[in-house]
Amino acid sequence: MTVLSVNLNKVALIRNSRDTTSPSPTEFAALAIAAGAGGITVHPRPDQRHIRVSDCHSLGKSLNVEFNIEGNPFSNAMVSDRHGVDDYPGFMALVDAIRPAQATLVPDGNAQLTSDHGFDLKADGERLIPIISQLKDWGCRVSLFMDPEPDSMALAAEIGADRVELYTESYADAHAKGEFKDVLARFKDTAIAAHEAGLGVNAGHDLNLSNLPDFTIPHLLEVSIGHALIIDALRHGFSDSVNRYIEALAIRVVE
Repeated sequence: MTVLSVNLNKVALIRNSRDTTSPSPTEFAALAIAAGAGGITVHPRPDQRHIRVSDCHSLGKSLNVEFNIEGNPFSNAMVSDRHGVDDYPGFMALVDAIRPAQATLVPDGNAQLTSDHGFDLKADGERLIPIISQLKDWGCRVSLFMDPEPDSMALAAEIGADRVELYTESYADAHAKGEFKDVLARFKDTAIAAHEAGLGVNAGHDLNLSNLPDFTIPHLLEVSIGHALIIDALRHGFSDSVNRYIEALAIRVVE
């Protein structure tokens, strides 16, 4: 069974729109888990525009399911300019302090609105080797955010990654147009290549209730979903939406 990891970034974004503590990511993590989610994901940016350092610490202390922290491992410390918000210590320092079950490494820049590409391991692989080694020494499973490129999977395994998270925007865009079979085939080939290289397979970005049942790639261990789930929560309620995503995963038919 594929695990649903609920991304809480948008819950924090709503909170940050006012000087308040509500809605609380920790409270909504508990609701997600009660509804059946098997994991919680956050992606703190250095400017802390949604998930904050304090959220990561609170979640790390309270969760009884897998905690996944995403981010750019090369991001440095940043001083916060907002009253009451802790300085960002840098991704590696944050992970060291919390020691989540999984660290997902993403090559996003500070100015990006959201993640929009995977790692180019020919360019960044050597730099990632000591980072991956350190994260594993801290007890974290390491996943690399990757585009659906079968030929890159062996290199991801070679530099020490445990899993890859396949960046699924291209699939979501093709699905919305009703012409996704060729794109899906590439994701299937990548998942098979990852599995053959000894890697676990995660996926995320723009997956929703419409396209998730058709995302029939093999060896899929986990999906991370936030933006679409929060939109559905406005329609159906938060807990019911978590249930709907779990049901959508359950009806996938892997060929």
